[in-house]
Amino acid sequence: MVLLILFGFVAGAATALSPCVLPVLPIVLSAGATGGRRRPLGIVAGLAVSFTFATVVLVYVISALGLPDDFLRKLAIFVLIAFGITLMVPPLADRLEAFMSRFASRAGVAKTKGEGFWSGIAVGSSLGLLYAPCAGPILAGVITVSASQSFNAGRLAVALSYGIGSAVVLYVLMLGGRRIVAPLARRGSRLQIATGAVMVLVAVAMFGNYDVRFQSAIASDLPSFLVNPTKELESTAAAKSALASLRGGNRDGVGARAGEAPAPKSDAAGRVELPDYGPAPEFVDTQDWFNTPGGEPLTLRELRGRVVLVDFWTYSCINCIRTLPYLKAWDERYRRDGLTIIGVHTPEFPFERVSSNVEEAIENEGIEYPVVQDNEQGTWNAYGNQYWPAEYFIDAKGDVRFAHFGEGSYGEKERVIRELLAEAGRKVGGGRAAARVHAVSPSKTVTTPETYLGVARAERFTNPMLSPGLHDLSAPAKLPPNEFAYHGLWKIGFDSATARGGSLDLNFGARRVYLVLGAPGGAGRVKVMLDGHPISPEEEGADVSDGYATVEGQRLYNLVSLPRVEHHVLELEPEPGVMAYAFTFG
Repeated sequence: MVLLILFGFVAGAATALSPCVLPVLPIVLSAGATGGRRRPLGIVAGLAVSFTFATVVLVYVISALGLPDDFLRKLAIFVLIAFGITLMVPPLADRLEAFMSRFASRAGVAKTKGEGFWSGIAVGSSLGLLYAPCAGPILAGVITVSASQSFNAGRLAVALSYGIGSAVVLYVLMLGGRRIVAPLARRGSRLQIATGAVMVLVAVAMFGNYDVRFQSAIASDLPSFLVNPTKELESTAAAKSALASLRGGNRDGVGARAGEAPAPKSDAAGRVELPDYGPAPEFVDTQDWFNTPGGEPLTLRELRGRVVLVDFWTYSCINCIRTLPYLKAWDERYRRDGLTIIGVHTPEFPFERVSSNVEEAIENEGIEYPVVQDNEQGTWNAYGNQYWPAEYFIDAKGDVRFAHFGEGSYGEKERVIRELLAEAGRKVGGGRAAARVHAVSPSKTVTTPETYLGVARAERFTNPMLSPGLHDLSAPAKLPPNEFAYHGLWKIGFDSATARGGSLDLNFGARRVYLVLGAPGGAGRVKVMLDGHPISPEEEGADVSDGYATVEGQRLYNLVSLPRVEHHVLELEPEPGVMAYAFTFG
């Protein structure tokens, strides 16, 4: 957590030096140039605190209400115009100042011997909401990736450190700005009107996305360490580990296999030796149950006497999808012999929390065993789980006897099932279910790791990820291997990116390419190009026809299917409104 707090401070300082601060800078300079010498300190203190709470509260409210990612930006534009017009009309400004003075007086906030610290606090507090759209990738990732989880003091400390980092830099700018603006204090009314005009002009520029284009132009020409000073810090192993702990999981098959439990051992008679890890946690903080009588919940206590396999999954995860044929085969083969499989659906993306989406996925995949929604990660945390997929094998007494993380080892897992059934006194006939399953297997020589498209966890993009919002971006003439690039207009969110007339390029090394897509409010299409040419029928994935993928729901789409692992450049041209979440490869 200390490292994440440091991230927040550095990212906040970097944000205060970026073009994103333009909407606030003229207000800060003009406000800091008037009043006592302690006023600038009050302004930055008020801004840091109000920004912290405004960002945390608004992010959770926006997530809960399902509002668009650019809501804060639109709100900031509205506030800028309102304040700007007020300053440009002296009678309105006088009324606002009188109102704020009465409010401050009633709240017990007064100036301290003319120093102006508390008046600076009031000004800084009002600027916090305007500054919120400048929230950088680190802060956004820490707060919003786990927006569905409970809030804690650690996330508040990271957000506060971000505000303090920005406040320190703004304080230095104000000290220098006072020397420039102080001589103009004698013409206070004109300065006030000019400041209001600047605010309105900035708001108009933001409305036309000219600030976004300016940021993109600057970022494209500057060295990467100037555009994103925290990039090197973010890429350290310690940083990635700390951020991963907040995300609460890993859907990457390679990472999952690295953490799997040891393979079960066999004794001289060929029986599987399974240690006892103690009582299995119950299903807690769950929501809807599917494939149970009347949708009633199940408990491990009432399942005593049966062998239970708990499978953590989420329906847009390719690693999870590839395990489903084996789970369904085991359910069909061993249910009557005493096996109960329970799928715990712990979502990663917001749309995976929707009950109807989960129910549709269960039906499409042909799952007949019970599934429960774990939207608040209550059961996930009870098991201390970190992976999708993950399977926990529980004996007839309710104790965990084996666990496996990731894909593969299906023969070993079936041996565990049969051994636990035998321990329970069940007679299991010959024939292994896994041996009869024909499922898609991951390719062993894939070179491109998965990546996310939202700023919270995007990696290996050649574009500078400045902040959430609308960006006009450009891709390099030649894309390096295993790199990604946005081109044209994209609205980048925390966990997704929405096409606004742009394309998405990637240089991949894999046999299959999967992408989580959605088109809220209706269907959309994505044009698929391979090495600059329309994709051929021999290369099309299961969800592509005649070079186009039709997006009719929020799920995982198979875009490319090659005969073997090959290296190609893929160009995707989604229709405006299509949302993309994460790439995986197989």
